[in-house]
Amino acid sequence: MAHAQGSLAPKYSNEFLNIGIGAQALGLSNAVVAGVDDVTAGYWNPAGLANTTNFLDIAAMHAEYFAGISKFDYVGLAKPLGNGGVGGFSFIRFAVDDIPNTTQLIDADGNIDYDRITTFSAGDYAFLFSYAQKLGIEGLSVGGNFKIIYRHVGDLAKAYGFGIDAGAQYKLSDKWKFGLVIRDVTSTFNAWTYNLDSTTIEVFQATGNDLPQNALELTLPKVILGVQFKQPIKEKFYVASEINFDLNTDGRRNVLIRTSPVSIDPHLGIEFGYLKYVAVRMGVGNVQWIKNTDLTESLSFQPNIGLGIGFKNVNIDYAFTDVGDASIALYSHVFSLKIGIKNAPQKMPND
Repeated sequence: MAHAQGSLAPKYSNEFLNIGIGAQALGLSNAVVAGVDDVTAGYWNPAGLANTTNFLDIAAMHAEYFAGISKFDYVGLAKPLGNGGVGGFSFIRFAVDDIPNTTQLIDADGNIDYDRITTFSAGDYAFLFSYAQKLGIEGLSVGGNFKIIYRHVGDLAKAYGFGIDAGAQYKLSDKWKFGLVIRDVTSTFNAWTYNLDSTTIEVFQATGNDLPQNALELTLPKVILGVQFKQPIKEKFYVASEINFDLNTDGRRNVLIRTSPVSIDPHLGIEFGYLKYVAVRMGVGNVQWIKNTDLTESLSFQPNIGLGIGFKNVNIDYAFTDVGDASIALYSHVFSLKIGIKNAPQKMPND
């Protein structure tokens, strides 16, 4: 939840929106932009919402990272609107709560008073309003998001931002699907303002910290390309694999293909399943070059695994994953829920 000070900071802005939602996708290392076709498409690829057929689809997820320090919450809705159009809404919160504020620890007489310690939360919020539409070309759908962002660090700082995502999916056959997402198409802007009292300013100056200034933070576009291959195997079993390529336009990143101004970050997911009842998933992502103590470099990656169980219109998914560190000590257990309501509630007859 770091933020910019002074000038634009185009790299690693709004990173909480890159963690991912839904244990199904997390178990596949987020390689889903071509195949996603449910309510979670409102986050991954809004074009995938066009496949929604239920009266209403609902999804929810709660996860805790870094040994429970950070909380991640997601709720999503999707509803057909007629004529091949589907609307969606997604809410995301990533926050650290109960952070001690020790700027008032020393009173006016220079005495340490632990009763003066308070707590605050640092939270990032996103509200995504989505729409998807099937086009006249068979198998082709497009979609978009309008997102509103709110971020705060207690009462000390807050930011408001907005942005637009666009996506497309094309189903070539029952086996092949293709996906394209452009996040932050027009770049996403966060405007930060700060509210520091005189005591906090004195503490910052005495400890050698720079005083933050009102700032504009910029998130540059990211292009994600995906292709999925799904093959039926014995009886009602299947195997589906997808590979995605994230093309970051904010300069050289420490990923597999690192160039300027575009760096390419691939991730791969494989799923084995039986109809819609059971699915076993695994994925590989977060491929990075790590500098060793002898100044040589080695390639690291993050494996993920997952499991899905479905019954009628309810799906429960599990993933063993991380937010981006290859250390097994930081892995988390993530569960998510999806519910499909097939028909509109029946009106009760008048008495």
